[in-house]
Amino acid sequence: MSDHTNKQFDTEMESIRSGVLSMGGIVEQQLARAIAALEKDEDAGRLDAVVAGEAAINGLQMTIDQQCAQIIAKRQPAAVDLRMVLTVSKIVNDLERIGDEVKKIAYRASETRGSDRLARVRSYDTARALDDAMTMLQLALDAFARLDAIAAAEVIGRDVHIDAAFASILRQLVSYMMEDPRTITPALEIVFIAKSIERIGDHAKNIAEAVVQVVKGKDVRHASAEAIRAEVAQP
Repeated sequence: MSDHTNKQFDTEMESIRSGVLSMGGIVEQQLARAIAALEKDEDAGRLDAVVAGEAAINGLQMTIDQQCAQIIAKRQPAAVDLRMVLTVSKIVNDLERIGDEVKKIAYRASETRGSDRLARVRSYDTARALDDAMTMLQLALDAFARLDAIAAAEVIGRDVHIDAAFASILRQLVSYMMEDPRTITPALEIVFIAKSIERIGDHAKNIAEAVVQVVKGKDVRHASAEAIRAEVAQP
């Protein structure tokens, strides 16, 4: 390629990378709104912001996917550049799925109010788990921005904590439902919220795995966290 074409290609690649980070920033804002929905009283304005945020996320996904398709068609990238384009496409899909889960959490949060017995589980345990999932996403996006496979491997290891939080919340809710059948309906809503949080952790893990793949050139989706850490430690 000529110098001019190379510069255009570099600009296009930087555009899709920047697009991922912009999309990630909106998703992080959405997660903060979902945490507030769990911790605080219902706010119609907050729900409107979640709906608007989801629309922005969906729009960015389509734009970035189109940019990736155009790069492949026009530039025919190879090696690490092709891995980057494919990785970006994977990451925006995971970010869009996180946006979907956040919307579910925000709407279900309003359905869990009115049960004092479940207040701690809703406003503390689930909110704390969601905050942990948001931290996991932030670290995964930071690893992507820096193309840091070692940092990405550490993010992957955090997923076990999200899974453990889900199991703990589920045990608590089963206990409440067995003791008092009146808690069944709101408790089930919190179960769905906790499952959404667990899925958000999975999507953040997927993003971190994609970073390892683009940097190391190896698909680690089904490897253990220990095996991934060993892989990225190799020169």
